[in-house]
Amino acid sequence: MIRSVFPALLLLSAPVAAETWQPDEAAMRGHVGFLASDEMKGREAGTPEYDIAARYVAAQFETMGLKPAGAKGSYIQPVPLVTFRAAEQGSVKLISGGKETVLEFGVDYLPGANPLMPWQNLDAPLVFAGFGVVAPKFKRDDYAGLDVKGKIVVLLAGAPSSLPTEERAHYGNGISKRQLAAARGAVGIITVDTPTREKVSPFARRARNWRYLGATWAHSNGTPDFPGGTAPGLASLSLAGAKKLFAALPGGADAVFVASEGKAGNPKRMAMPMSARVSLKTEINRAMSSNVAGMLEGSDPVLKNEVVVLSGHLDHTGICPEVKGDRICNGAMDNAMGIASMIEVAHGFKHLKAKPKRSILFLAVTAEEKGLVGADYFAQNPTLPKASLVGNVNLDMPIVTYELKDVVAFGAERSSIGPAVARAGASMGIALVPDPQPEQGIFTRSDHYRFVQQGIPAVFLVTGPGGEGAAATAVFEKNHYHQPSDDMSLPFNWGAATKFVALNLAVARDLADAPERPRWNKGDFFGTLYNGYGATGK
Repeated sequence: MIRSVFPALLLLSAPVAAETWQPDEAAMRGHVGFLASDEMKGREAGTPEYDIAARYVAAQFETMGLKPAGAKGSYIQPVPLVTFRAAEQGSVKLISGGKETVLEFGVDYLPGANPLMPWQNLDAPLVFAGFGVVAPKFKRDDYAGLDVKGKIVVLLAGAPSSLPTEERAHYGNGISKRQLAAARGAVGIITVDTPTREKVSPFARRARNWRYLGATWAHSNGTPDFPGGTAPGLASLSLAGAKKLFAALPGGADAVFVASEGKAGNPKRMAMPMSARVSLKTEINRAMSSNVAGMLEGSDPVLKNEVVVLSGHLDHTGICPEVKGDRICNGAMDNAMGIASMIEVAHGFKHLKAKPKRSILFLAVTAEEKGLVGADYFAQNPTLPKASLVGNVNLDMPIVTYELKDVVAFGAERSSIGPAVARAGASMGIALVPDPQPEQGIFTRSDHYRFVQQGIPAVFLVTGPGGEGAAATAVFEKNHYHQPSDDMSLPFNWGAATKFVALNLAVARDLADAPERPRWNKGDFFGTLYNGYGATGK
């Protein structure tokens, strides 16, 4: 148990002064231990074990007196899933001057998967469009002067390092690239790893998981939600595959990577002197999963109609490739710890004598590991009036194996949420630091981003690099992330865990009691892009 965590809250609101509740280490151990047990088989979305986890969270919400905020008066919001993955290795052939080069599965390429089409056979010219970024604010259009209609575009993974960190994550996101390519008439995308991509996500590691199950959600007519689906991802090429693909270009792959990894990040874009013949088969299935939602109603008769959402994903990756005889990816840090933190934040709110003025929605979502699917479904099909959702605080994979000294607050500086995070952090002696790994594109990789895309200001707090943080994070990402060893055998620092809870509670309490709802900073990129409150100064 950490000492005197909640004096941090005393600075936020005078009515809290008499309150002494502190996060409970034993409760958090119990939540994580249950959710990350072998019996839960990794809580993969759409499995019976995930459903048990959802009922567990719903029971916790009910025990704390939260109002059901799912569908039909329950804590559960059903989420119709469409799951998909490569059904076979497929084939990718490069045709140039009558010569055929056959790429090797698992060495040169990994096949794509398409939830809209079980079979896909394409034979089309190739056009290299750099990173595939169209960013008017940054005076960049990688498609300028290129005709990609009816063609396959070749795109580098990620986005130029010259872009600001969070904008880079947005433009490097696969969905954004797919939509841009589809809007210009492309019929598919081949994505090429860069040296930066290889460092962040080694091709060999992805090759071990090549049949990873993806998912999206289904509209009421059964159609999969798949923006930009007319230009699906066909294949992902390794550095070795890139050498074969770019061999006919001046300087080959080396020249492309020198230009793409440089400050401008702007390799020469062109129609390539070749075509590609791609054959893919996708395994498509239907499944049901669920989000879990519980509401703490606000105390103010007017402000209670505004809702601050605390989100976290309940799912993990399920049964995964075997490591040392173990095939269960338990997901203790990712994200049983985040859900345990959410439950304990709810516990804290219930113990405060002065109830929050705005309402607080506690939302455990499904299928984050398959593309932020449950959060997207809720954000587009909320169980509450969409206009009532005014802010989001997301809890995902806090790495609590070391003493917590600082945090990275993704999205905080973009809205009035930033000052709330700064106040909470300062009162607890927790510093706010910049993203130490911008190449990871984390801003678009957790559930808060689905709220951002609906114009809702959001923040995602990540345990920071201070003290032993950088080394501990590197160890976790290399040895445990999405592996069976992310389990209860990790060296948890439960004092850091309860401190993380206290910080998130303090931020949420500040937002719930502030005179004005969270608002985007005037002219903010994401606020303007998604028409968020305050971004235009109105």
